[in-house]
Amino acid sequence: MNWSIVGQTAGLLVLSNIFMTMAWYGHLKDLRDKPWLIAALISWGIALFEYLLQVPANRIGYGTLSLPQLKIMQEVITLLVFVPFLVVVMKQPLRLDFLWAALCMVGAVYFVFRGI
Repeated sequence: MNWSIVGQTAGLLVLSNIFMTMAWYGHLKDLRDKPWLIAALISWGIALFEYLLQVPANRIGYGTLSLPQLKIMQEVITLLVFVPFLVVVMKQPLRLDFLWAALCMVGAVYFVFRGI
């Protein structure tokens, strides 16, 4: 396993997920009083930066990581980015259910990465 490539992939996916989370959910807080079309156009603009990071991340990681490993890495990173966003930006309470969801993801990581 080339850990340098795994690290590059993970780093780009973290950055990608920050943009993705803002594009998908940030408008619910900041653009609530705007027409949905305005929110969609702004979200698409933000999402462009997500794709500029996500596509290279997957291209760098694929080959060192299998496609299922890339997908599970993406989902774990999504959860790691989304929960702080939910609590800090959206002011939602931290719930124990997030821990249970994270433990399910740990199981997913185990199953797709075992044997390497």
